[in-house]
Amino acid sequence: MTTPITRPKRKNPVLRTRAPTLPPAARSRIALGLTAGAARGVFELQVCEECGTAQYPPREACRACLSARLRWRVQDGSGELIAETRLHHSQELYFRERMPWRVGLVRLDAGPSVVVHVHGDVPHPPARVRVTSQLDRANQAALIALPTHATPDMADDPELREMTCDPKFRKILVTDGKTAVGQALCQALASAGADLIWAGVAEPWKKMPGSEALANIPQLTQVPLDVTNERSVSELAGEIGGKVDIIINNAEYHRVASISTRPGTDAARTEMDVNYFGLLRLAQSFGPALRARGADGQSNAVAWVNILSIYALSNFPAHGTFSASKAAAHSLAQCLRAEMLKSAIRVINVFPGPIDDEWNQLIMPPKLAPAALAKSIVDALRSGVEDVYPGDVAQEWFERWRENPKALERELAL
Repeated sequence: MTTPITRPKRKNPVLRTRAPTLPPAARSRIALGLTAGAARGVFELQVCEECGTAQYPPREACRACLSARLRWRVQDGSGELIAETRLHHSQELYFRERMPWRVGLVRLDAGPSVVVHVHGDVPHPPARVRVTSQLDRANQAALIALPTHATPDMADDPELREMTCDPKFRKILVTDGKTAVGQALCQALASAGADLIWAGVAEPWKKMPGSEALANIPQLTQVPLDVTNERSVSELAGEIGGKVDIIINNAEYHRVASISTRPGTDAARTEMDVNYFGLLRLAQSFGPALRARGADGQSNAVAWVNILSIYALSNFPAHGTFSASKAAAHSLAQCLRAEMLKSAIRVINVFPGPIDDEWNQLIMPPKLAPAALAKSIVDALRSGVEDVYPGDVAQEWFERWRENPKALERELAL
């Protein structure tokens, strides 16, 4: 059984900070389809539309009938571990510092056999397993064989923890602790075992409903943070930047306005100042310290989470300027993801539908409760995905956008 991890001891300042290294990241363009599925938290294989044969590794033509009509389809991952070994040496720097490493061969019920990382709680072969596709530290798909049923402390397995961003025993900054979403996040992270939580508070003289509940979270500290003020951001980064393992940027300014319904640009400027430039200020101040600690022991710096909006994919005209600010933040987050990649910091973008708050009062249900959004973010950290679409509206919107973005744009204009 997996040995549960314990709260890490205070780091010895004399010891070196291990430099981040990455597992091999080279993939063909076709193989990136496997990575695209892992980024959303699903295990997909190519399936031939002519003969129904599942393919692995990914390829240009069907291995059975040579048809080029291959489509990615979600798999349940069930199969049998038929062989295993434990590596004690590797030429790759990433694996050399993490030996021993258990790997094996699984024959999937879908047909092909795949080489996988093997969770420590999986019995010796032959054994039934469940294969999932995870993003490794290089943000590429890696297959790992898990037990068919959950086991105690399963998430603490060293190989699985390397592919996730579990908040357990990590130090986390929530950039806005005054909103309902921020408060729900702090509660969910505390329940998930976070070691320390810093909750940013702008304009502390304004008392928000529910803020008293934050005082009852023992590992939480409120800190001054105004993402529109460069000095506020840089001062906080100087104080705690070298300690933060996960940043969750939930600071947001939202006004219901299209281009023509609100005169002037004041609201739109503030939306951009918070939603776009706020992210930029945070990235410039906290990014360097976060990147430096991408391999710093058991509870290393591991993730940056941006709460965006499903409106970032295709503008919702009734919330036009807000949608535009989130689209800009989405583009910036993609740049941040590229810069963080070499340091093994995962950038997780969250695209919720309308949240049940004051700025979505006129939108009919279903709407996403703050607690549900917080739970989806904690689940994303635990599973190590890259893109999250929480709620029914976001899921439907994403599927329509992926199938035909131009049709979605026309439908939203009606």
